[in-house]
Amino acid sequence: MEQLNIDGQKSISLGAIAHQAGRATDMMTQVRSAMLSPTSRKTAPTFNLSQLALMLDVEKSTLTHRMNKGDLPSGKLNPSGTRREFTLAEARVWIREYRKDRLRPAGAEAITISVGNFKGGVGKTTTAMTLAQGLTLLGHKVLVIDTDPQGSLTTLFGKLPDAEVTEQDTILPLILGNEDSIRYAIRPTYWDGIDLVAAAPALFGAEFALPSRQTQEPEFEFWNVLHYGVDDVRPDYDVIVIDTPPSLSYTTINAFMASNGIVMPLPPNALDFASAAQFWSIFSDLTDELLTRRGLDKEFDFLHILLSRVDSSDVTANIVRQWIQTTYAEKVLPVEIPKTAVTATASAEFGTVYDVERYDGNAKTFKRARDAYDLFVSYVETSIQSVWRKQVHSPTLPQMAPVAANRTRRGK
Repeated sequence: MEQLNIDGQKSISLGAIAHQAGRATDMMTQVRSAMLSPTSRKTAPTFNLSQLALMLDVEKSTLTHRMNKGDLPSGKLNPSGTRREFTLAEARVWIREYRKDRLRPAGAEAITISVGNFKGGVGKTTTAMTLAQGLTLLGHKVLVIDTDPQGSLTTLFGKLPDAEVTEQDTILPLILGNEDSIRYAIRPTYWDGIDLVAAAPALFGAEFALPSRQTQEPEFEFWNVLHYGVDDVRPDYDVIVIDTPPSLSYTTINAFMASNGIVMPLPPNALDFASAAQFWSIFSDLTDELLTRRGLDKEFDFLHILLSRVDSSDVTANIVRQWIQTTYAEKVLPVEIPKTAVTATASAEFGTVYDVERYDGNAKTFKRARDAYDLFVSYVETSIQSVWRKQVHSPTLPQMAPVAANRTRRGK
C-alpha cells in the first residue's frame, strides 16, 4: 500500500512492490505470447536450397547432384511448390557431413567457454546466444548453461524464468550438493544442436549456499562445483557455453573455473572500459586468495575481448578502442559487433540475427550485422580447434582460418 511520507511523497511498501512484481510478470507473459505467436514457443528458421549451398560453401548444382545419392536429407517443397526447404535439423546433417574434418576429433572433449562482464548492457547474453547458435551452424553440438538468476538467456530460448523454470531445471541442486552431475537439468531447445540448463530467480540462493557450504564443509571448494558438475557431460558435447551474471559473483567464479576460455563483450566507451578494468583486478585478487595461496593454479586456453555494441556515430569510440587495443593487445578479436536496428529488432522479439528468417529492413544493414557475428563465431571456433589439437596431441587436426562467413543470408 502507498502512503505519503513527511515530504508529501508516496512511500512504497513491500506489499506494493510484490503487487508491482505480479503486474510485471503478467505483462511479460502477454508480451511473450504476442511475440512468440501462434504457439507461444520459438521455432528455428528453415533454409532454402540456395541458402544451404552457401552454408556448405558449394555450388547449388553440386548440392542437387549430391541429393541424388539419397544419403542426406532432401528437405521438402514449400506449400506452393516453388522451392525446396530444409529444417535446421536437416541442414545440420549436411553441415556435419561437409565439415566432418573440422569437428571434434576422437579423444577430445567439450570446450567450455564463459561469457562474462562486470556490468549489464554490454551484449553479454546476446553474445552467448549467438555464439551457441553460430557454432551449431558449423556442425557442433552445444550445451548452454544460464547461471544468471535474471534468466535473460533462458528468455531468449522462449522460456520465462519466473513462470516456466523450476529449480530442477537450474544449477541450484548442483550448488546445494543434491546432485553431482548437471545432467539432471539438461533440456532440449527449439534450436537443433543446442541443449539448455535454464536459470530462474531461485538461483540467487547460490550466493548464500556456496559460502555456507564452504564454512560447514572443510574440504569443500565452492569455486569448483560447476567444474566438477559438467565433467560427466563433456563427452556428449563439442562446446559448453556459460552465460554469467553481470557481476563477479560466486556463480561467475564457478563458471570461469569450469572454463577453457573466456569471452568478454566490451563496448568501446569509457564507462565500460573502466568497469572491465575493475573486473579483471577483482578477479585477480580473488583467484590469488582462492588458488595461489593454496598452491593451486588455473590456466585458460584463450581469453577473447569482443568489441560489442559499436556505435559508428560515437566520436569517442575510436579513442576508447585504442585504449582497449593497448590494454588487451592480441586478446582483442579483429571483429566488431555493430549496434544496429537489426540487433535491436531481434532482441525485442526475443531473438538474435540467427533467428531472423526474413528481415524487413535494409538488407545491407542486416548483412553487416550477420557477417560480424559469423566472423566472431569463426574466430572462436579456431580457438576451439586449437584446444582440441592439444587434447589429442595432434598438430595435424585440420584448421580453417577465420573468414567472413559465407553460410546463409536471410532477409534479402
